[in-house]
This record gives sequence, structure tokens and C-alpha cells, in this order.
Amino acid sequence: MRILMFSWEYPPHLVGGMGAHVAALVPALAAQGVEVAVVTPRWKGGPEVEPLRANAMVYRVQTPVADPSNFFADTQQTNLTLEHFAQNLWGQGGGFDIIHAHDWLVSFAAEALKKLHKTPLIATMHATERGRGRGQLYGEMANAINGAEWWLTYEAWRVIATSRFMAREVRDYFQLPSDKIFVIPNGVDVHRFDAIPENELTAIRNQWAEPHVRIVFFIGRVQHEKGVEVLLDAAAKILVYDQGVKFIIAGTGTLLSSLRDRVDSLGIGDQVLLPGYVSDAMRDQLYRIADVAVFPSLYEPFGIVALEAMAAHCPVIVSDVGGLGEVVDDGVTGIKVEAGRSDLLAQAIMRSLHDRRAAMEMADHAFSVVCHEYTWDQIARATIELYQDVSNLRSNTPWD
Repeated sequence: MRILMFSWEYPPHLVGGMGAHVAALVPALAAQGVEVAVVTPRWKGGPEVEPLRANAMVYRVQTPVADPSNFFADTQQTNLTLEHFAQNLWGQGGGFDIIHAHDWLVSFAAEALKKLHKTPLIATMHATERGRGRGQLYGEMANAINGAEWWLTYEAWRVIATSRFMAREVRDYFQLPSDKIFVIPNGVDVHRFDAIPENELTAIRNQWAEPHVRIVFFIGRVQHEKGVEVLLDAAAKILVYDQGVKFIIAGTGTLLSSLRDRVDSLGIGDQVLLPGYVSDAMRDQLYRIADVAVFPSLYEPFGIVALEAMAAHCPVIVSDVGGLGEVVDDGVTGIKVEAGRSDLLAQAIMRSLHDRRAAMEMADHAFSVVCHEYTWDQIARATIELYQDVSNLRSNTPWD
């Protein structure tokens, strides 16, 4: 089976979880015998053609630089470039059995090739514009994106949602029949943390905090929907009573500058670090040395960061929203708190830091769940089953 996959993100271009999802899924699909060609914009370098395995290739296509002030129109123009490249690829390789698009950003190219070649389209929805707006659409751009999302789900033979929450969202927002939507979660590679030698962890930790200081770790986009302001409020509450805690809020985003200003105004710069971008290697080290990882999102379709922390044996605290609320079993694999409540978040953090036996028991249980339910091999198998079902449907369906 040959799959043509479109993704707006692919390493080294990573903004959210989509690029990491595709980068992990494709090798897992290839390992199980599926031939995959990934077509993605070449935003941040990387080789134009990159073989992942003998049957998996990544094609980074040089496209015009997007103008943030005219983003929707520039996205359409980028899709024309991706479509032209993929059309040439189609002719060179003898075609594809399935087109798989990740979100609306690559939907125009995927939809065009679907119709041109009468080939089924599968869409993975990683988030929605209306969801980011907490059920509302603000402005012309948001309405345009919402329309593109609706059209993609309409054109797709099947829609993959990464959580039950996301499945309900796309069903309700786009009026999709339930039997068109399949839940296939994100995954995590638990073995990647094996690359960090145990005997180096103390030295790594000492680079960030003194031995007696406990570390609270967040990583993600530094923007409103991720709840970073809630976390900072919780940190300020905790630091009034306990100076032996250090908060590391890693990542970039629209709120980074204002968050740094607020940290300075509160006078807690020694206890709250905002390092900005951190490498994948440093991220994994921070998971391993942190006493607790906290993800207080206000909107979260899945929350792959929680899986990463669980795979690293790090206790987790999450807000009870979206996919995060599904991944974490409260009191069993982690702690869940009401979204937006900095007082409850502060209490949960202190509970995890002070009752280490309970925290580590939950972390052990979480690791076991990840190993059994969220491996990329399992996710690839579920995806292949869907590919095969759609391919069988296509072979028995006339295309008018």
C-alpha cells in the first residue's frame, strides 16, 4: 500500500504536536510494510529529500515565505506549490492508494489530488479553530480557517481524531456522522529516554537547580490556550510560602515576552525560568530531572506532552480538559485539576512535591499505561487498518 501524506510541519520545522506526530508515525507505518511519501514545506531547512527507511521518504518543498498578515491566502498559495510537486511525484511513482492530510493547512493540495486521481482522502484533525476560540470564531481569518476545516472533513472519506474529546468536537462543529470519525491517539517512544545515562542526571540537574530545590517543569507553546498564565499565578502563590521550588517554563510563543515582564515585576526571576526554545535532547533531560511536570491547558485536543512526561517516569499534573483529561486517570496515573484555577493548581503541585511516595506510585502506573496503550507500533497498526478499510471501500465504490 502506498500513502501520500501531507503535513505543514515536519522536523526541523515544529510548532506544535503535529510535526512530532507525523515524524513518529511515518517510520512506524514503514516498519509494518506501508510505503509512505511525506510532502511538507521546507520552512526551516533540512534536506530536500530525506529517506527514513527504504519505503519511507520525506520531500521538503521550497515554497514562498508566508506573510502573517495574509496567512490564509499565502497558505493557499503554498498548497499550490505542494500540489504541483506531489502531482509530479504521483507520475514518477505510479500513484498512491490513499492521500492522508494532517489538518486544514495542507487541505487544498490534498483535496485537489483526491479529485484529480479519484483517490480516497483521510484527514487527521489535530485541533480546530473554533476549539481554540473556546467555541467561538473571532474575525475573518478564524471564519476562513473554520470553513477550510469543514471542507476538509467533508471531502475526507474518514476523519481521524486524536482523542474522544476531539471526535466530539469535529462531529459537533462540522456536523459529521459519527461513523465517519475514528479515534486514534498520539503516541510516545518510551525508549528515547534510555539514551540519558542515569549517572549523568545529577550533573544535569545541578545545571538547573541546587540539590535541595525541587523542579516543576512545563514545556509547550507559551500562549493563552496552554494555561501558562495560570501556571505563573500558581507559582507566585507557592513561592510566597516555599522558596525551595524552581519553575522551568520552556517553549516559545506569543506570551513569552509578557510572561518575562511579569516574572520580573513579581521579583521571582530566580525561581521562575523561561529559557524559551529548548532542544529535544534538553527537553528529555528536563523530563527526567523534574519532580513534577505540569500542563494546565485551557484547550487541549490531546496533550502529547503528558505522555512524554509519563514515559519519562515523571509525575504529571494536568487540567481536566480535552485529551489531557482522557490521558490522565486522576489519582492513579497523575493529578487532574479544574482548568483556569491557579489556587487548585498550586495545591496539586505542593501535594505532588510533598507526598513523593504517592507521586512516584502514580508515575510508575502511568509508565505502565503508556507502554501498553500509547506505543507508535500500536498506533501505526490502527492507522493501517483504517487505510485498508478505506481502500477496500474505494475498490467497491464507483466514482462519478
